[in-house]
Amino acid sequence: MTAVSAVKAALKTQAIETPSWAYGNSGTRFKVFAQPGVPRTPREKLDDAARVHQHTGVAPTVALHIPWDKVEDYAALAKYAQELGLRLGAINSNVFQDDDYKLGSVTNPDPAVRRKALGHLLECVDIMDATGSRDLKLWFSDGTNYPGQDDIRARQDRLAEALSAVHERLGENQRMLLEYKLFEPAFYATDVPDWGTAYAHCLKLGPKAQVVVDTGHHAPGTNIEFIVALLLREGRLGAFDFNSRFYADDDLMVGAADPFQLFRIMYEVIRGGGFTPDVAFMLDQCHNIEAKIPAIIRSVMNVQEATAKALLVDGEALSAAQRSGDVLAANAVLMDAYNTDVRPLLAEVREELGLDPDPIAAYRRSGWAEKIVAERVGGTQAGWGA
Repeated sequence: MTAVSAVKAALKTQAIETPSWAYGNSGTRFKVFAQPGVPRTPREKLDDAARVHQHTGVAPTVALHIPWDKVEDYAALAKYAQELGLRLGAINSNVFQDDDYKLGSVTNPDPAVRRKALGHLLECVDIMDATGSRDLKLWFSDGTNYPGQDDIRARQDRLAEALSAVHERLGENQRMLLEYKLFEPAFYATDVPDWGTAYAHCLKLGPKAQVVVDTGHHAPGTNIEFIVALLLREGRLGAFDFNSRFYADDDLMVGAADPFQLFRIMYEVIRGGGFTPDVAFMLDQCHNIEAKIPAIIRSVMNVQEATAKALLVDGEALSAAQRSGDVLAANAVLMDAYNTDVRPLLAEVREELGLDPDPIAAYRRSGWAEKIVAERVGGTQAGWGA
């Protein structure tokens, strides 16, 4: 098999999970901008996700967010997804929107609030049982705003207690993915602020506990690919939340701010053996001012392009340059791959999969945008208020 053939074969195996919430209305803390045709129900979100998969061929799963995607019958929702050619992916918990969580959820000093939060996390595992989902995604807004507000160490003890209870509840083929975030909404001390904290908790829990790397959740200048390489080396990288950031956690389209960083990350994924189903490639974005479905299609394409470039790195030439200490030659190997225009290659991959080579153009011709604007009238659009 030629190098190009091998790259094409690898690209055909890629799967990128789209988030249900990205199809709904979103915005900033000041304003949510509604768009016509936005889904009103979880099923309509799946309808839109099916269009993304139809045009890209690599977006077969959809992450749910509870209670944003709460339904009476989760098995029926999973069956509906299957009828659309999709599967339900990660179940995302929500312990950050209730008034009770003002001082934290699982780390709250009030035992009653901690019990409520843990109950929700265990409910999410029940939902996983019904949907057949493998992954439970945990992100906690817990933290403090002022020195002395609460006992930092005690909060870690409470966090560990809750995580242990959830880990014990998981089924044989289920995992928990622990996400971290530098800051926001807690501005003094966030309880899971970095990969080291997440890794330490996961290490103590066991192999079913894995770390999620959200590309927007780091301090400026952080070498994210180093974190990826280390977590892969330790067998603890469970998933990505792909997005872009310019200042803080902007949740912009992946590849929009620094496509070279995305390429470097994907190179370390491939170099470290992470280009497998064991590492979930998920989008975590909000499309506040742009049309949602085309933005998600474009995001999937951005991940594909970064992956293709990373697959084109000449590993033998790179290793030789590294062994000889030829700094410029080693860097040039990476730059040659990054500067390759892989769009014609990906167009060929799509054609070989029976897809239109230009997913955005195909979507625009499909008439889906006009259809949902005309049909989704009345009711309450999905999204979060501000």
